[in-house]
Amino acid sequence: MSPGATERPNTFQRIQSDTTLPAVIPESSQTAANAPLTQLFGLTNQTVAITGGGRGLGLSLASAVVEAGGHVACLDILTAPEDTEWQRIQKLAKQSHVTVTYTRVDITDEESMVHVMEDVASTGREKQAPLNGVIACAGIQQKVSALDYPIADFERMLRVNTVGTFVTVKTAARIMVREKTPGSIVMVASMSGNIANRGLTCSAYNTSKAAVQQMARSLAQEWGQYGIRINTLSPGYIRTAMTDELLAAEPEIEKLWMAGALLGRLGAPEDFKAGTVFLLGRGSSWMTGADLRIDGGHTASA
Repeated sequence: MSPGATERPNTFQRIQSDTTLPAVIPESSQTAANAPLTQLFGLTNQTVAITGGGRGLGLSLASAVVEAGGHVACLDILTAPEDTEWQRIQKLAKQSHVTVTYTRVDITDEESMVHVMEDVASTGREKQAPLNGVIACAGIQQKVSALDYPIADFERMLRVNTVGTFVTVKTAARIMVREKTPGSIVMVASMSGNIANRGLTCSAYNTSKAAVQQMARSLAQEWGQYGIRINTLSPGYIRTAMTDELLAAEPEIEKLWMAGALLGRLGAPEDFKAGTVFLLGRGSSWMTGADLRIDGGHTASA
C-alpha cells in the first residue's frame, strides 16, 4: 500500500460491522407471522378439508387440526372412517368446541369434488370459519417390478396420487379465489419423490409423488397473487397397517429401511402433526412452493 493511502474495508468486514436491524421494517406490518408465538401454530376460526381423512395419516392430521382449534372436513373414498380413531377425534372436537365431519367422495371425480368442497365452504361460512386450509393426503401405493408393471395400474397410480391431488387443490383454490380468502394448501408427497426407496420396486408411486412436488411449485407460482400458499409435506417410512402388512410378508425390507434410519426407528403418524399445523398456520406465512421433508434422515443416508 502506498504511503498515505487509506485501507478500505472489504465486503466481509462491512457485513460484519452492520449487525443492527433497520429502524423500520415495512415487511413486519405485512406478515401474518408478526404475532405472539402461541398464535403462529393456531387454526382457530378456520376450516380445513382433508382428503384421505378416513384412516391412517389423514385421520391423524385431522386430529392435529382439531387440537390446533380448527374445524375439519374429512373426505375419503371409504364408506366410513376407521371407527376407534374417529370416535376419539369426535370426543376431542366436542371438548374443543369445533366440528369434524366425514364425507365419502372419489377425489378423481371433479364434479363430485366441486359439490363436496362447496358444501364444506358453505358450512364454514355459517360457522364464521372460512375454508382456507387443505391437506391433500389421499393416495395409493403398489409394489410391482417396472418390467412387469401393467400400464393400467401405472395409470391408476398417477390418476389417484397426482390427478386426484390436482382436482382436490383446484376445487378448493377456486373457492378461495372467488371469496377472496387467503389460504394454505398442504399436498402430501413423499421422500420417494426425491429418492428410489431401499428394497421397494415402486416406480409408479415414486413418479406420482415427484409430480406432486413439482405441481406444488407450479401452483405456488400461479396462486401466490391470491394469497394462497402451496407446500408439500414429504414423509419417510411410516408405521401403518399397510407397511406392517408389507414387512410381515417381506421381513428383509425392514432391515434395509432400518439401515437408513438415522434416528433408530420408523415414523409414526404423529410425527407429521406439528409440521402440518406449521404449514397451515400463520407461522409459515412466508413459505410457499417448498417441500418439508420429515423422514428420520432416510434421504440423507440414501
